Amino acid sequence: MARFVGKHLLFLALTLLVVSFLVFAVNEFSPGAVARKMLGEFATQEQVDLLTHQLGLDRPLLVRYADYMGKALTGDLGYSLRFKVPVREIIWNRLGNTALLAGICFALIVPVSMALGIAAGMHESSRLDRAILLFSTVVASVPEFALGVFFASIFVVWLGWLPGTATLVGGGGWSATSQFALPVAVIVLYDSGYVVSMIRASMVEVMQRPYIRTAVLKGMRFRRVILGHALRNALINPVTVIFLQINYLISGVVVVETLFAYPGFGRMMLEAALFKDIAVVEAGALVAVLVAILTQIFGDLAYMALDPRIRA
Repeated sequence: MARFVGKHLLFLALTLLVVSFLVFAVNEFSPGAVARKMLGEFATQEQVDLLTHQLGLDRPLLVRYADYMGKALTGDLGYSLRFKVPVREIIWNRLGNTALLAGICFALIVPVSMALGIAAGMHESSRLDRAILLFSTVVASVPEFALGVFFASIFVVWLGWLPGTATLVGGGGWSATSQFALPVAVIVLYDSGYVVSMIRASMVEVMQRPYIRTAVLKGMRFRRVILGHALRNALINPVTVIFLQINYLISGVVVVETLFAYPGFGRMMLEAALFKDIAVVEAGALVAVLVAILTQIFGDLAYMALDPRIRA
């Protein structure tokens, strides 16, 4: 186990190093381009040359990258031109908001998907199975944007029960719970459709294994067959998929955050990219890769915990 964790942490460090260099090189390969992005297209060439010299952007790329990484290791990720604050302040603030939204959604997605997927897999081809399969297919097929607009049309415009934005700012007569309702509903429905399908397919496969049929033929109670033999094996494959949803919930909910004006990590990255805020884009890319690799490591650890053959 220690060797596995150590190998993955080494892989994490190497991946972050490679990604950081690629993102840095793409954004700052041309020294004058950075100053031009910061000053805007209407700045004169003299102003661009002066800022390039003041910021040391005329130094070789590797020297600037080494300087950037040295500061990043001490927590200095630069200054955001879009948000007018140090990058570490805006990025942790937005990441915290997205983590809160992701935590609520993950706490709902996992039990709902497991309950529906297992129930459908236990009764393959039944009415319950077909109903759950139809539900998961429909909600997973509808784009997040369309689902959000559909809900907003009903609960905001027509009924007036919920706010159309989730800015996390008090006032307006809307509580924090009501502001979370629509973003959470859209993410949970969209994401759970895929997870339900994965768990159902795995449960159907396990229920057809010879040892399950043998246990049933020997007279073992159906509940004991499910809890004692089928459930653990049915979750081996979907567990990695479930953990990978954390990566989606942190880095992939740009559409939902933008649609409901939620001040999260995905919306911050979109605004930084549109505004050409290089410091935020570089730091955000590192955070997104870090989250992706950590969720992969946790998924592999859970896979090992469920399947003894992997640990051997």
